[in-house]
Amino acid sequence: MKKIISAGIQISIEPNAIKKNIDKCLEWYNRCIKETNAKFVVFPETVTTGFSPGLPLADFYKILPNNIDEILAPFFKMAKQTKSYCVVPTYEKTSKKNVIYNSAFLVGPNEKIIGVYRKSHPFPTERLRKEKNNILGWTTPGYDAPVFDTEFGKVGIIICYDGDFPELSRALAAQGAVIIARPSALLRSFEIWDLTNRARAYDNHIYMIAVNMVGADAANNYYFGHSMIISPIAQKLAQARGCEEIIYAELDNDPIKRVTYGANSPMLFDHLQDRNLKLYKKYILKEAQSPFEPAMRIPY
Repeated sequence: MKKIISAGIQISIEPNAIKKNIDKCLEWYNRCIKETNAKFVVFPETVTTGFSPGLPLADFYKILPNNIDEILAPFFKMAKQTKSYCVVPTYEKTSKKNVIYNSAFLVGPNEKIIGVYRKSHPFPTERLRKEKNNILGWTTPGYDAPVFDTEFGKVGIIICYDGDFPELSRALAAQGAVIIARPSALLRSFEIWDLTNRARAYDNHIYMIAVNMVGADAANNYYFGHSMIISPIAQKLAQARGCEEIIYAELDNDPIKRVTYGANSPMLFDHLQDRNLKLYKKYILKEAQSPFEPAMRIPY
């Protein structure tokens, strides 16, 4: 990995105003590069529309562009102009009627899509499903966990609720990811947000760039921000407030020589290398549910 500056752009959106939100993103993207000289920039989840569309599925499907380049083309130009990489999270319309992915595209200075990750663990309320002859939710899950090559190292992406599942981040780290971006529109507590970001970074010895939305979406959900950048030893390198804000930090290219920050105690372990794979094969890959009952179970 090469030493770089990474940044998170924590902004609010106007619900479902795609063109207006893109213009705002570009304004902040340009400002971010000028202020921080970042080479890797992450926006919040579904930054082009907001998380909850507040529309029937068919109506929401209609307002999304048929060609994703209508959303991404301005980011291609900005990435080329600034010689940077950017994670652009947006709902992605498919050619199959009413099938929509919650996606995050990685673009770079070559003016093309480097890769796309499609949220593999949609939050229960967003999951497209049928209940009693009613179609509920709007997001179809993806089934791939790719990592992407950049000039500074391999990058993986997870989206919001994905961060609750240790297996996904581990899959990215096992493929060589040194940075995981986590664009989010998270409504649970700050403690859960903080815990999962730091745990996934520490579990896998990776940098976590976790960028949360602020403001409201079409369903009047209000997001609390507090985006953060976490080191591979769980040190918080940057922390946003609950307002529109840019955070950034320099990512060291040799970050796990010491077991903690502010001390010279050497690190003598590697969470990836030290896994007991024979044990995992026996227990992990099977269906399960908590022995405790949530308030309501939403069918998968």
